[in-house]
Amino acid sequence: MKKKVIWAVLAFWLTQTAQAQQIPGMGFDTWSRTGGSWYPYAKEAPAAERVWDSANKGLSLLGVNTTTPEYDHVAVSGKGKAAAKVVSKKVLWAFVAGNLFTGRFNKVVDLSGADLDFGVPFSGRPKSLSGYVHYIPKPVNYAKEPYLDRKGRPDVGRIEVILTDWEGLKHVDTTKEPFVDADKDPHLIARAVMDLEKDTGGYIPFEINFKYRNGKTPRYAFIYVTPSRDGGSFTGGSGSTMYVDEFRFNY
Repeated sequence: MKKKVIWAVLAFWLTQTAQAQQIPGMGFDTWSRTGGSWYPYAKEAPAAERVWDSANKGLSLLGVNTTTPEYDHVAVSGKGKAAAKVVSKKVLWAFVAGNLFTGRFNKVVDLSGADLDFGVPFSGRPKSLSGYVHYIPKPVNYAKEPYLDRKGRPDVGRIEVILTDWEGLKHVDTTKEPFVDADKDPHLIARAVMDLEKDTGGYIPFEINFKYRNGKTPRYAFIYVTPSRDGGSFTGGSGSTMYVDEFRFNY
């Protein structure tokens, strides 16, 4: 009888642990620099904790980082606290939307695109993602089809999370396909998305709810942060900036 109780308690604990699963580095407190590129994890971090990336690896050869640590302007102050600062910029002749995502930036493709792997292993089914964001949009001064009509209007930032049952990390060549087509991807289990259309005037707390499409257990989570939502089509405002801090899944 005692063994049955112990196993029942262990099973309950394992279930609760899985349900409350978080992703390493969601507080954005730990950063390191390698080869001129900033990364949101410690230099000695094991592979399982190196789950966040950006376009920095492809841009640092030009002396550019679009995603950097922010130590002074943070949502929650205290010793060792930091936030992520993500900025869209003109780099040489091209507009580059700042970005921060779970996955890997592999290499630049044809000077205008990127070879990427999206996602991080994740099996939770959270109700929402919460955190803090400070968004400062600039007028769109770079635009390409089908967004030419956005030129001169304020940029739009985005925080997005999708939960999927991909067989592995999703490999993307942005010169051939969009990042993730959330409307058509048959592996998508849930999505939480928030667009920011005006200056927040400082950090504001946010919570975005997941909309589940089925009862499947996720295998991967893809989190994407950008101050220029349409940057994949080289559309946005140079200088648009987003600070994010203290992300957390709520169950």
